[in-house]
Amino acid sequence: MGFLEDGAQLNRVIEESVPGKQVTIAHVIAAPVGDIYERLGIDDLGAIGILTLSPYETAIIAADIATKAAQVEIGFLDRFTGSVVIAGDVDSVQTALEAVTQTLHDLMDFTVVQVTKT
Repeated sequence: MGFLEDGAQLNRVIEESVPGKQVTIAHVIAAPVGDIYERLGIDDLGAIGILTLSPYETAIIAADIATKAAQVEIGFLDRFTGSVVIAGDVDSVQTALEAVTQTLHDLMDFTVVQVTKT
């Protein structure tokens, strides 16, 4: 604890992030505009799937599950933020995201969200 120049008490707060086992976003963009593919630097394969997960290393597991469950390509994987982007046709992306959420829930006791689509 410290004090400001005017004598007011200064309280310090230390915040720490402790991620749980969870999937926080599982979303299919069914018909993205071409600019999104260009900005992401990935091939236009029809649809984009987005996942955010914690702990962050789960992104590796999710990408493995997704690519084994359906004909999708990994567009982006970041084990430091828990982000995964996949691309493929709409049905394949939907199937891949559902496989990821179901497997993480059933096998690893993750809290998951419903797969959404726009």
